[in-house]
Amino acid sequence: MNVFVFDIETIPDIDGCRRIYDLHGLSDDDVARAVFQLRRQKAGTDFLRHHLHRVVAISAVLRTGDQFKVWSLGSAESDEQDLLQRFFSGIERYTPRLVSWNGSGFDLPVIHYRCLLYPINAAHYWENGQNDTSFRYNNYLSRFHERHTDLMDVLAAHQPRASAPLDEIAGLCGFPGKMGMSGAKVWDAYQQGQIEEIRNYCETDVLNTYLVFLNFERSRGNLDQVQYRSECERVRDSLKSSELPHLMEFEAAWHDV
Repeated sequence: MNVFVFDIETIPDIDGCRRIYDLHGLSDDDVARAVFQLRRQKAGTDFLRHHLHRVVAISAVLRTGDQFKVWSLGSAESDEQDLLQRFFSGIERYTPRLVSWNGSGFDLPVIHYRCLLYPINAAHYWENGQNDTSFRYNNYLSRFHERHTDLMDVLAAHQPRASAPLDEIAGLCGFPGKMGMSGAKVWDAYQQGQIEEIRNYCETDVLNTYLVFLNFERSRGNLDQVQYRSECERVRDSLKSSELPHLMEFEAAWHDV
């Protein structure tokens, strides 16, 4: 089966917030400050509700056949519509098993809302058996189907109070975890024009997720120890040969436990 691990990075949807909250005439920074303040007043957190996020990066690991690839969709100049369409075009092409960390709770709902703004073709993703009977009892939308495995949800036995951060789980397993940035810093980095740094950070997140997924598959008996080691070496070799500093740094910080 093709495996497609994904992660998104987002910023506040400044234009959308201007319309919703009638903040016309304010700078982007002032709009962001205003909506963060409104959110703190209502919920005690700066973290905006899903529909107020705009996607600025989607990174992925693709494992198919003899191929292992980690990359960010599109380019630093790609707009949100292009990133979203590339994501769904990949699903159309490979019909992969999607793997995420909190994808059900954050990434996919954000993507769903953002697709309402554009003429995005996501028919294959939304398939539930009407046109392809193989999706009737195993589709991307059901919590308990495996076409999408949200590792955070599954490992917590679908109990929100048992959920854990990817960074800490990765660290427990000997993987690097967060490197150089966090989701909370993405807006500031975006304002400073650091889109490549955001994309690089997102790539390290999907690497952590994929490696935790390998541990999960070993626990389930889908990989024996020899196969697990082989998969890890495949990743290491790919990172070392990439000649990309953030990927080589990730490999150097990876310690087996």
